[in-house]
Amino acid sequence: MDASPPASAVTNGSQSSFKESREAFAPSPSQSPPPVPASASTPKTATPALSAADNKNIVRRKLTGYVGFANLPNQWHRKSVRKGFNFNVMVVGESGLGKSTLVNTLFNTALYPPKDPKQPSLEIIPKTVAIESTSADIEENGVRLRLTVVDTPGFGDFVNNDESWRPIVDSIESRFDSFLEAENKVNRTNIADTRIHACVYFIQPTGHSLKPLDIEVMKRLHTKVNLIPVIAKADTLTDEEVTAFKKRILADINYHNIQIFEGPRYELDDDETIAENQEIMSKVPFAVVGANTEVQIGNGRKVRGRRYPWGIIEVDNEDHCDFVKLRQMLIRTHMEELKEHTSNVLYENYRSDKLTSLGVTQDPSVFKEVNPAVKQEEERALHEQKLAKMEAEMKMVFQQKVAEKESKLRQSEEELYARHKEMKDQLEKQRLELEEKKNRLETGRPLEEKKGRKGFSLR
Repeated sequence: MDASPPASAVTNGSQSSFKESREAFAPSPSQSPPPVPASASTPKTATPALSAADNKNIVRRKLTGYVGFANLPNQWHRKSVRKGFNFNVMVVGESGLGKSTLVNTLFNTALYPPKDPKQPSLEIIPKTVAIESTSADIEENGVRLRLTVVDTPGFGDFVNNDESWRPIVDSIESRFDSFLEAENKVNRTNIADTRIHACVYFIQPTGHSLKPLDIEVMKRLHTKVNLIPVIAKADTLTDEEVTAFKKRILADINYHNIQIFEGPRYELDDDETIAENQEIMSKVPFAVVGANTEVQIGNGRKVRGRRYPWGIIEVDNEDHCDFVKLRQMLIRTHMEELKEHTSNVLYENYRSDKLTSLGVTQDPSVFKEVNPAVKQEEERALHEQKLAKMEAEMKMVFQQKVAEKESKLRQSEEELYARHKEMKDQLEKQRLELEEKKNRLETGRPLEEKKGRKGFSLR
C-alpha cells in the first residue's frame, strides 16, 4: 500500500488550507458578492424568484473608483474569528462500529476517553436508546470552535428495534423547539444554537444491503437533519466489496426516496471547486476507518492507522479509505453549508409545520414579490381613497355644523319676531290710548270717568 504523509504534514496541510481560506476572504475591489447556491432546496416559506419585470427595475452602476465595501468579507472574517464558531454533530449507529474512535480521529483530539473494559456480570443491555451530549472547546490557528457531539448508545442493541428511532427524532425536534421558543422571547440577543447540523449514520459493513432498521431510521431522519451515511470499519471489506456495497446502498437510498446531504453548487464556482465537490460526492457513502494511535511504517514515518498481519492501513491515505473526504466535507469545505442548510431549510420547514399545527396562519401576500411601480400605484390609490374619505367626513361635519347654526338662527329669528310683534302690539295699544285722551281733551270731557265704587275719585 502507498504511504501517506505524517501527522505533522497533515496538520501543516490544515494550517495552509486555513490560510488559503483566510486569503480568499479578501477580494479585489471588483469582486462580486458570493453567489447563492443553485441546488439547495428552499424552505416552504421561501420567496419566489424575481420576475423579469422586477429585474428591469434594478439599477446597475459601475464604480469609477475604489469605495471600500469590497472589504466587507474581511470585516465578516474578523467578526467570525472574534465570536467563534459552533458545530453540533450527531453520530448514530450500533454499538461496536467505532463511533467514538472516528470522532476522536476527525478532530484529532481525545474527545471520548478510552473506555475501561467491564466485567461480564456488568455487561447489562440498556432498556432504551440513550442520548448523550459531549461538548468541547477546541482551537486551531486562533480560530475557536465549540464542538458538540451527540451520541446514541443502545441504538440497535435490542431484540425488537421498532422504536429505536423515536428517542433520536425526539431529541432533534426538542432542539428545534428550544430554538423556536428562544426566537419568540423578548430578548433574542444571545440564542444558543443547539440544533443538530449533521448526522453521521454508521452502516454495519455487511457487504450486502441496508438492513430494515437502517432504512426506517434514515427515512425518519432525512427531513430533520443533514444525513451523511458512512460504512464503518471498512477495512473488513475488500476494495471490490466496498464498491459493490456502496452501489447497493445508493440504490436502496434512491428507491426509498431518502435525501442525503449533497454539497451545494454555486454559479460562479471555478472548475477546480466543482471537480473537488464532485469527487467528494462520488465517495458517498464514505468507507471510513478510525484510529487514534500512530504506527511506524517501513521508512520510519509515523502515521495514524492500524497494523494488521497483512500490512498497515493508514487513516489519512485516500487510497486506503474515505476518511479524508469525510473530514473534508464535515470540517474543511462544507461545515458552513451544513449549518446554513439546517437553518434555512430543515429548521424553517419544521418551524412552519409546527406553527401551522398550532393554528398560526399567515397572509401569503407577505412573501409575494411586488413590482415597485405597481406597488407605488397601489399606494397612491390607497392615499387618494384616504383623502376622499377624509374629505367626505369633513363635508359631513361641515354640513352638520351649518345645520346646527341655521337651526339656532331660525330659533333666534322666531324669538326676535315674537318680541317685535309684542312690542308693536304694545305701541299700538299706547297709540290708541293717546288718541282717546286727545279726543277727550278736544271735546272737554274728563280724561277719566268717575267710578261708581265708593272711595274712588278722579284727579
